[in-house]
Formats: sequence, C-alpha cells, structure tokens
Amino acid sequence: MDRLHHGLDLRLVDGADFPEELRRAHRPGERVRGEDGRERELPRVFYEVPSWEAAIATPLTPHVSLYELLSIDVREDAAARAWPRYVPCAVVLLAAALEVVRQAVGERVLIAANGGYRSPAHGIDPRDGTFSPHHWGTAADLYRIGDTWLEDEASIARYRDVVLDVLPGAFVRPYGPGDGETDDHLHLDLGYAVSTPPGA
Repeated sequence: MDRLHHGLDLRLVDGADFPEELRRAHRPGERVRGEDGRERELPRVFYEVPSWEAAIATPLTPHVSLYELLSIDVREDAAARAWPRYVPCAVVLLAAALEVVRQAVGERVLIAANGGYRSPAHGIDPRDGTFSPHHWGTAADLYRIGDTWLEDEASIARYRDVVLDVLPGAFVRPYGPGDGETDDHLHLDLGYAVSTPPGA
C-alpha cells in the first residue's frame, strides 16, 4: 500500500508490512478482547507520521491537530515512540468528534498525555488482558476545557452532559470509582471503530 493520503499528506501504511518490532507494538489486524469482553480486530491500516514537527503541522480539523493525539510517555513501547510513528486511521473520526465538542463549548479542549492513541504494547494497557478504544485511536482523555480542570465530580458531570448532548453515540465514563482510575479527566470514546481510507 504505502501511498500518500492526499487529504492529510500522510502516508498510508499496511501494518502487515511493519518490521517485527512495530508489529509487536501495534499488533495490526490481531484479534483481541475489548473491555466489554468481545473479540475484535485491532486496526491494520495506519498513517505514518514522520516527525513531531509533522504531527504539529497536521491539522485533522480546524481546532484539533494530530500531535494532540500522540502525546505519550516512557510507558509506551520503545518502537512505538520512535519516529516515524504510526497511528490508526480512525484518529480522524476521533478528531471530528472532538471538534464537535469544541464547537459546542466554545473553548479549547485539552487531551492528557497518553490520552489519545496508545499502542497495544503501552505499559498502562491492557488491563486484565483486555484492550480499550485507545488502541483503536478512537478514545481521548480530556483533562481541561478552557480554564476548567476536569478533576472533580461537578466539572466532569457538566462536560459529560455536553458531550452526550452533541455526540449521542459516544461513550463517556461516569465519575466515580470503577477500574481503579482516579477521576482527573473525562474519558470519551467512539468504541472500537476501524477506518480504512479510500485507496488503502
């Protein structure tokens, strides 16, 4: 495949053609168990992001750039941290959803580190052998909207309601104890969507 996707000026790459270390990190097309217990295939088609500068210079929507979904820490697999990086094509669907939220609130929507795409080899995932929509590039952890830090029940509930109003098909995790996480962000996801652009 390895062809330029002209809408984004990024190369489309078939994960089956990855070198071994990238295949281990991204597990393209492998069947895994989602958080709901159902089996699904991980994404196989990726955008190639040549550098951090390219990620900054690649807007996915008027207010969401690619770099916002690629901010990671050392818990990410070393092969997935190296440049070029690879991100599932469904990140454009997530960016479109975040744009809708941004338009509704009229403020910047800020994504936490590790809050966008994570490779299946990321150190904080998978939990109990299951995989989250972050591995499909269809989930974001929002830590701030405008000047409001999403770190308490009231702020999370307020923006959760906004998200559900403008994105009725999205999942937004409620405030409160669940899987051991602290509530210092608002988790939004579109489920286990896979996007294969024309020409891929």
